[in-house]
Amino acid sequence: MTRVGVMSDSHGIVSRQMYEFFKDVDIILHCGDIGSWQVLEKIRKFKPTVAVYGNIDGAEIYQEIKKVECFKIEDCKILMTHIGGYPEHYEKAMREMIAREKPNIFLSGHSHILRVMYDKKYMLLHINPGACGKSGFHTKSTMVRFVIDKRTPKDLEIMEMDRSSVSEV
Repeated sequence: MTRVGVMSDSHGIVSRQMYEFFKDVDIILHCGDIGSWQVLEKIRKFKPTVAVYGNIDGAEIYQEIKKVECFKIEDCKILMTHIGGYPEHYEKAMREMIAREKPNIFLSGHSHILRVMYDKKYMLLHINPGACGKSGFHTKSTMVRFVIDKRTPKDLEIMEMDRSSVSEV
């Protein structure tokens, strides 16, 4: 079993709450809008990390990480990007990639809206962890963690707090 933490839209901060919520995960997946190279480095020093860049990330991050990642954790195939949409409303390129790659889990960020949905058409779990930073229109900061057991995601948990209570490290 692999414990997974998922975050997005940190917009230049690493919160104390991230360290607490992800203390027992094996890997962190960041769905973009990291905000700075320093943030990415802090997260990588804390836990193994797979990240994609978002629309606010600069050239330094663009050169280091990709727009889309497709990888496996155990036998579970994961497709991750920043701007990807959600079931029935996927971005065209993502819809084509989902059809081709057939992931078990599709992760995206950008909307700042926490969303966990099962897509019956593509038989995948879609997760948008919302925004964990302070910047944006959201009033709640959120992150997600779950367990992958072979091919199956399970035991999903959500951390939600008022954006004003996010404390930077």
